[in-house]
Amino acid sequence: MKDSVKDDILEILIPETDIRTKVGELASRINADYRDKNPVFISVLKGSVIFLSDLMKNVDIRSSLDFIAVSSYEGDTESTGVVKLEMDLRESIEGRHVILVEDIVDTGLTMDYLKHNFMTRRPASFNICALLTKPERTRIKVDIAYKGFEIPDKFVVGYGLDYAECYRNLPFVATLRPEIYRKVK
Repeated sequence: MKDSVKDDILEILIPETDIRTKVGELASRINADYRDKNPVFISVLKGSVIFLSDLMKNVDIRSSLDFIAVSSYEGDTESTGVVKLEMDLRESIEGRHVILVEDIVDTGLTMDYLKHNFMTRRPASFNICALLTKPERTRIKVDIAYKGFEIPDKFVVGYGLDYAECYRNLPFVATLRPEIYRKVK
């Protein structure tokens, strides 16, 4: 038996240093764009929490946080295509400048669902900040104002992203060895 989840890694796609640099760049843009606007950052649980945490360490403007939980994967490596709201926001976003923080935009279905949901709540503005996008998998195009990295159509883990609730703690984005999927199922 292997001792570390790092032993399960096939390939590191985005190293920790590249992520750190990109998060700083995204935060700088947000700082400039939202000066004097007091935005609310809404993290999509659970995957975006690590990204949000690092992003917030670089944000130097007045802001607040809220969380929402949705699912479309149900433990597999492919989206089911059905978005399910599991936990709603605690605070009203009416009249607020909303920045939705997501770890990965895959098909676009979840972001499209959340955008339509949030727009019914009458925010002052709405933008998406995503660490990763997979252009090859896009089924619904969504506007991502703050985009980190485009990645190929590979299932990835690390930096908040999981497979069967594991690997979120890795400081980089990577793919898993194929035999790992057979073990967990």
